[in-house]
Amino acid sequence: MNLITRRLALTAVASAALAAGPALAADKVNLGVSIPAATHSFMGGINYWANQAKKDLEKEHKDLKITIKTAANAPEQANQLQDLSTVTKINALVIFPFESAALTKPVAQVKAKGTYVTVVDRGLTDTSAQDAYVAGDNTAFGKIPAEYIAKKLGGKGDVVALRGIATTLDNERMDAFNGVLKNYPDIKLLDAKYANWNRDDAFKVTQDYLTRFKKIDAIWAADDDMAVGVLKAIEQAKRDDIKIVFGGAGAKGMVKTIIDGKDKRIDADVSYSPKFIYDAIKLTAEARLKGEKLPATTIIPSVLITKDNAKDFYHPNSPF
Repeated sequence: MNLITRRLALTAVASAALAAGPALAADKVNLGVSIPAATHSFMGGINYWANQAKKDLEKEHKDLKITIKTAANAPEQANQLQDLSTVTKINALVIFPFESAALTKPVAQVKAKGTYVTVVDRGLTDTSAQDAYVAGDNTAFGKIPAEYIAKKLGGKGDVVALRGIATTLDNERMDAFNGVLKNYPDIKLLDAKYANWNRDDAFKVTQDYLTRFKKIDAIWAADDDMAVGVLKAIEQAKRDDIKIVFGGAGAKGMVKTIIDGKDKRIDADVSYSPKFIYDAIKLTAEARLKGEKLPATTIIPSVLITKDNAKDFYHPNSPF
């Protein structure tokens, strides 16, 4: 009886191991990547790093397939999500939403079909629609410029701001910027308008500011592309009262300006590299290949860039 019992026990253990095998083994991961089109240089960087991730990771992992879709607007991105889910039949998604509110329901519908969802940078308005969130430090992105501007102005002056697109991350940045300025009652924020992280829109918004406000001490353009539009508008208007133009994200052209000291209005920036899309794709793909999940939130630090450390952030071969 003891021998029979022992054989039965061994058989049960073996059967359990076989049953557990498929659950522990890595399944094939069909990963969809949904990102905005390269409408400006930062998005050019996002597109570059997403395609680099596809190239590197598919070469490294035979059980991984990555499909990248780019969209020119929120409705197009929503339609592409439906195609990725029903036609491409993805089982994992990394999405950089064009807009937060407009993409929340479409992403939730993809997740409801059992797809693992990592949201990058522009968060959704309902976090239950995602499994993980990867982004730069948007609080620091708004806080660092405000602190720098306040210090350079000696705690007194008139400031205008150019916001990005109406997204959760833009709100985080603006809230952080305003939070710092509350400590400086002699600094007045004259206006803060959306310029869509676009240099042409920034040019138009700045033209409006320069027409309405006869004195501006500093301009916070929350993106280096927008800062280019700001500088063009200032030049065209022949205004010499603006002491500071502070952009954001560490574009190579802006960092080179800091290194060379060519423009006294631009001697600092804040880091926010588009390479985080590569990191998000890699983290998601490798976690799903192992049957694992990512932490709910992964934040990549943003730091102040000055002449002292600018060389560490200058990447001349990058598209951004």
